[in-house]
Amino acid sequence: MARNSIALWVAAILVYAFLYIPLIIVVVYSFNDSRLNAEWVGFTLYWYKALFNNTEMLTAARNSLIIAVSASLLATVLGTMAGLAIHRYKLKVLPILAFTPLAIPEILLGVALLLFFLQVLNLTLGMLSIILAHTVFCIGFVAIIVRARLQGMDESIFEAARDLGATPWQTFHQITLPLIMPAVVAGALMSFTLSIDDFVITFFVKGVGEPILATQIYTMIKVAVTPEVNAISSLLMLLTLIMIIIATRFDSSMLQGGSKQ
Repeated sequence: MARNSIALWVAAILVYAFLYIPLIIVVVYSFNDSRLNAEWVGFTLYWYKALFNNTEMLTAARNSLIIAVSASLLATVLGTMAGLAIHRYKLKVLPILAFTPLAIPEILLGVALLLFFLQVLNLTLGMLSIILAHTVFCIGFVAIIVRARLQGMDESIFEAARDLGATPWQTFHQITLPLIMPAVVAGALMSFTLSIDDFVITFFVKGVGEPILATQIYTMIKVAVTPEVNAISSLLMLLTLIMIIIATRFDSSMLQGGSKQ
């Protein structure tokens, strides 16, 4: 058992090192006092100052936040409805419709959405097309999380609510929604992260005009990975970490509230 425990710890350390050492390097080199990342020269905050003075980058960040918030809200509402429908009606076609965008390669999905927007909807590519595209592939993630939450619930709770005369809306608003709220929040946060991080689908449906953060970073690294790119990446990691902490605290508070009841 001791040898197996040591081997397990070694494997865990190697896996976490593989995951987090590159991220640590990105953060450290965002403070490097050199335009080239070949070697460490010295500590500086210049690249963060340059980043906040870069109007085009700030515009790209603003657009990406607007898109991520809008897409995550739409995907959360539609994905929650899809998860409820899949759990309640047990139709085989519903999981296929909801989860197919998750299985399709992003390049294929991007091309399909591009053709749909241009040839079917005759839609001008821009912010709206990106929001719709991001909503499409985020719905499945929300539906999976909500469906998993519903499968672990006792159905007698909902039957008792109906026996007591509660309408379907009252049952959903007062019982179902509070119970699945941690899953809904988790789905919303995942949708936000996936949307703000997506490059492939955004590349196909963005059109020309307003800059987007993912494609802006791609344009910057064509020449070299500068400390300014590292600074942007570090701020994105910080945003993701804050969202994870919020989700964890929210989930814990919901669990404590449920146990008190």
